[in-house]
Amino acid sequence: MTTESPRWFKSSYSSNGGQCVEVATNLVSSQGVVPVRDSKAPQHPALSLPIASFSAFIAALKNDAF
Repeated sequence: MTTESPRWFKSSYSSNGGQCVEVATNLVSSQGVVPVRDSKAPQHPALSLPIASFSAFIAALKNDAF
């Protein structure tokens, strides 16, 4: 078990428009997940995505799949 806390950050592309998510990639190696949360409501629960799912999501975004 780890006591490591997520270190949240927003993309440099977010430009402070209010429609952002934050991710914490520091938990990938220790837990194999990427936590994701709404930057407007950081007190709400975060989603913990398995690294394979997060990677597939990012790849789809880069390929303009949405």
